[in-house]
Amino acid sequence: MIKNLIFDFGKVLVDYDFEAFIERLFDQPEERASFARLVTEPALMDRCDKEDTPFEEIISELQDEYPHYREALQYFHDHYADIVTGEMPGMKEVLRSLKQQGYKLYGLTNWCSRVYGVMERYDIFALLDDRIISSEEHLIKPDAAIYLRLCEKLDIKPDECIFTDDKAVNIEGAQQVDINGIVFHDAQQYRDELASRFGITC
Repeated sequence: MIKNLIFDFGKVLVDYDFEAFIERLFDQPEERASFARLVTEPALMDRCDKEDTPFEEIISELQDEYPHYREALQYFHDHYADIVTGEMPGMKEVLRSLKQQGYKLYGLTNWCSRVYGVMERYDIFALLDDRIISSEEHLIKPDAAIYLRLCEKLDIKPDECIFTDDKAVNIEGAQQVDINGIVFHDAQQYRDELASRFGITC
């Protein structure tokens, strides 16, 4: 019996746009593209999300390594929450409906510690009963360990959960520990899959 609905943050509860954010920093397309490659490089993003080293120190290291980007990296640090452009359409209504039906709602996200600046801005996060954030656990999806930590800390059973994430690889990670999964595209598709696969309407 499903009791718990678990949600990724980015591209599920809130949307973000790195390109629009970076456009503020540089006039030339080449500079924008170069900076974007630096801050969205997968290994760096994983390091920031896992945060074995504090985010501030990671940025400081990058400033030393790329001094020509010192000001841009500081802006990236100071205005990080501006990357998020708003709540995903329809998802607040979905969460409210599920909560009213008695389901527990949880978050599971790969995000650096700057996520708290995002959470303060958007009401949708107040609907969550609890959350697991990668930078606090020093674990990242799709490693099985973070899903096991989720169940342990929140005292929930894997087979009583549905996890939704916009990345299929993260759903596959959850399924490895017997958590049901939905790959997210938009609110209506999520509603449809909840109904067709699990008999849950919202």
